Amino acid sequence: QVQLVESGGGLVQPGGSLRLSCAASGSFSSINVMGWYRQAPGKERELVANMLGGGATQYSDSVKGRFTISRDNSKNTVTLQMNSLKPEDTAVYYCNVDVVYYKEDVRAQGLYWGRGTQVTVSS
Repeated sequence: QVQLVESGGGLVQPGGSLRLSCAASGSFSSINVMGWYRQAPGKERELVANMLGGGATQYSDSVKGRFTISRDNSKNTVTLQMNSLKPEDTAVYYCNVDVVYYKEDVRAQGLYWGRGTQVTVSS
């Protein structure tokens, strides 16, 4: 079982910044991918950014150059620094992790989601 605790959402004016953090805990051997998704009202959940354990990153075209993802493997945390925020960035942001664990010596993977944190960009 994996628990994800998110923090950092809130209300910010256009052009402002927010920093989201997510900490993973529980029973797992390692984390393959840590990332953030978002879901705006009436829209499907979409990838914002993710990072592999080795440091490779992937960003949505809509946030490239404005958002930066980072992770601390020693603390099992992932952070999303969001700058130059726009009203269209308004959404619930979800932390997502892909972990490796062993069950009876058999390697397995699991995908887990946080509960989400609201980000609202409005004047």
